[in-house]
Amino acid sequence: MKLRSRHLLGLQGVKADELNLIFDTAVTLKQILSRPIKKVPTLRHITVLNLFFEPSTRTKISFELAEKRLSADSVSFAKASSSVVKGETLLDTIWNIEAMKIDMIVMRHSVSGTALFVSQNCDSQVINAGDGCHEHPTQGLLDIYTMREKYGQIKDLRVLIVGDIKHSRVARSNIWGLKAMGASVAVCSASTLLPFEVEKMGIDVYTRIEEAMEGADVVNILRLQKERQSSGLLPSLREYSNRFCITKERLKYLNKNFTIMHPGPMNRGVEISSEVADGPDSVILPQVTNGVAVRMAVLYLLSGGAKIIE
Repeated sequence: MKLRSRHLLGLQGVKADELNLIFDTAVTLKQILSRPIKKVPTLRHITVLNLFFEPSTRTKISFELAEKRLSADSVSFAKASSSVVKGETLLDTIWNIEAMKIDMIVMRHSVSGTALFVSQNCDSQVINAGDGCHEHPTQGLLDIYTMREKYGQIKDLRVLIVGDIKHSRVARSNIWGLKAMGASVAVCSASTLLPFEVEKMGIDVYTRIEEAMEGADVVNILRLQKERQSSGLLPSLREYSNRFCITKERLKYLNKNFTIMHPGPMNRGVEISSEVADGPDSVILPQVTNGVAVRMAVLYLLSGGAKIIE
């Protein structure tokens, strides 16, 4: 079996069998990360452009490592030192780089829909590494993979996403992927940080954290984007923390064998306490490790899924 699309632009519409194919492939590829020599020559015929127009630590490094582990040639783009600052358009930038014969583009941009736009106007395969408030599919994949790794399956899990849902591409990718896998999904935040008619996504919506946490198996906590306070969506960080911060005291509402997740970067003491972030039920660092394996799987499968060379 292969992925149905030659691009990965989002998880909306992606079927469970495709998601499981990515996860099963990631299980195999993750073994490479524990070897003394963490490299196989599987993608030595592929050249990847990492095209990041926004700051990134985990995603950018994770993709770069995934490419290196599979022996792909990769080059990274830095907006500040590129011709974009001289007025060059996005497409001109990409067409010029494509003329140097690349195969894949891993792209992050602040404008929703940019990855789709690029995929429609270039020959390279495109992997969306986050576009505006739309989607961040590989983050959604690694989050769901981490849940599957712990629980064995996703079906019937109760997953709560807490934080700035309105502006979160991570939340959207998680919601679409989790629903495709049969999970029950809920979100919780201040009403000003919830998308318009979010309930139409087929999820439960809460504005009280204690009620939302009742009976949940997994809590995926999103970064509170502090710039939202200055835009009038929040009265203060203190009030947000009082109402929504995941603290040790609030963990009592969750099911036994619960899991705490956070895609990072964290604002400790705002959306999550240090006790919870560093506690025994946190898988925040395993998420980061799994991100490399999942991105290796995506690169491998989009390249055609040739035999993994041991």
